[in-house]
Amino acid sequence: MNFGFFIVLRLSQAGKEKIPKYEDVVFQAQNDMVSIHLIPSLRSTRRSNSSPAIISPPFASAFLSYDHRRDCTTSLSITLKRRHGGFHACGERSVSASASVVSNEGSEISERGLSNDELVLGLREIEEGCSKWNWRGYTINYLVQSSSSNSDNPSLLLVHGFGASIPHWRRNIPILAERYNVYAIDLLGFGASDKPIDFEYTTEAWAQLILDFLDEIVQKPTVLIGNSIGSLVCVIAASSGMSSSTSSLVNGLVLLNCAGGMNNKAIVDDWRIRLLSPLFLLIDFLLKQRKIASSIFNRVTQIENLRSVLLSVYGNKESVDDDLVQIIRKPAMEEGALEAFVSIVTGPAGPNPVQLMPGIDLPILLLWGDKDPFTPLDGPVGKYFLSLPSQRENIKLHVLEGVGHCPHDDRPELVHEKLLPWLAQLYAP
Repeated sequence: MNFGFFIVLRLSQAGKEKIPKYEDVVFQAQNDMVSIHLIPSLRSTRRSNSSPAIISPPFASAFLSYDHRRDCTTSLSITLKRRHGGFHACGERSVSASASVVSNEGSEISERGLSNDELVLGLREIEEGCSKWNWRGYTINYLVQSSSSNSDNPSLLLVHGFGASIPHWRRNIPILAERYNVYAIDLLGFGASDKPIDFEYTTEAWAQLILDFLDEIVQKPTVLIGNSIGSLVCVIAASSGMSSSTSSLVNGLVLLNCAGGMNNKAIVDDWRIRLLSPLFLLIDFLLKQRKIASSIFNRVTQIENLRSVLLSVYGNKESVDDDLVQIIRKPAMEEGALEAFVSIVTGPAGPNPVQLMPGIDLPILLLWGDKDPFTPLDGPVGKYFLSLPSQRENIKLHVLEGVGHCPHDDRPELVHEKLLPWLAQLYAP
């Protein structure tokens, strides 16, 4: 029988010998043959300021005997081979390990070997690991992470939502980088990318930025993974790419609580939005008055106000930590951030996903937090995406219970549980 599953485990010490700092393992199995990839201690990794970091752990091999009809917990013995300056084995260590199996059919991970601290990249680590790219005269900030020196690994590009930036993916990058070359980008106007004062921000411009990044930097077919406005930008990029020379650069989409437009002007058939339309027009008028806009922006970006907003959009309140507040607030203090905010809020809504999705035939995974106050499941955007899997074979949907607008940071373990098997199936030989 052919089947695949994921295992997360922690190595235990064998005898008196100490295992190297590579303590945790994540690997995928297919037809009982196991390929193991180790997660190194990210805090001990050194980076060069001139190039993106490539993390090269040891490698290991093992054979797992597993009967899918019995208990999903098993154990195995593996042999680690340390790698120095290439792929030559320079010594072996035997260790024992217990593992929990998760079938592609979807039972929950019953035992995790990775602690939360080990799965989160530090803000300084992200900042030091980033590189710069010139796009049409503007400096764009991006990060590349991979735990393998194999450049043939499939590529993923993470695209943040409104007000966020690369560090918003800090809970996802380490585990994704185990099997993929992971790219994350700060859209123009956000994070450590330029924030030009006179730029007209649109979702179409961001989508073109994404396509140019894939063409010039990634240079291979890539799965786009976006949250909120970032999801919409990915949809526009995929839709635009399908009718251009860059069509081969996008080979899948993962949309996390996709936005209906760059702002609320896009959602015209929701009675809640129609009811507030006069208020939105007033806000647009006020924001175009610089003194008023500056006062509103300064109030919104105060630490406690930011924390309050974040708590209202996260289902898991424990995920709203000081780092998250800093991730949102720090870029907002930079020159040009106010102008970007005003342009985005008062500008045109841009293309609607309802118009674009029918023309995209790529594999698509939808992950939706059911506690999202911005794009609720009972709103027009949520209802539309809920209806797609029954109409389109290329679309899969998972509703994540108790999760808010930013599932990847709110409850990353739930996102990984659905995302990793989908990616594995997409890239299966």
